[in-house]
Amino acid sequence: MTVLTLAKAIEIIGAAFAKGAELELKPLGVSVLDAGAHLVAFQRQDGASFLRPQMSAGKAYGALAIGMGSRRVEAFAKERPHLVAGISDVSGGRVLPVVGGVLIRDTSGTVIGAVGISGDTSDNDEAAAIAGIEAAGFTADPG
Repeated sequence: MTVLTLAKAIEIIGAAFAKGAELELKPLGVSVLDAGAHLVAFQRQDGASFLRPQMSAGKAYGALAIGMGSRRVEAFAKERPHLVAGISDVSGGRVLPVVGGVLIRDTSGTVIGAVGISGDTSDNDEAAAIAGIEAAGFTADPG
């Protein structure tokens, strides 16, 4: 299994910020979690609000916890809100079922982590996450 290194996490964040600049997005917060949902790296741009660490990590954590990108997690939350509420409860409120959390897959298709981004619209957050993951040589799985 491929390990998600700090160097790769920083590469993901840098490329996500570059995509944000290209798209002229609002200031972003980017969390990169490993497969065990441990924080590998977080950065926020100047002007990003104070909850960006928790929100971005919650998107990535939810993707890892449920095993699907947060686009599907959000749809799942609408279809079965009681189940997602329960998952959020047992996780200590760490799951944020909103688009912007993208699974990171290695070349064999194994999930090695997730990226969560918060700061602009959910679709734009997701686009920046995908760009960051792909720039680092991994496959993005938004769900």
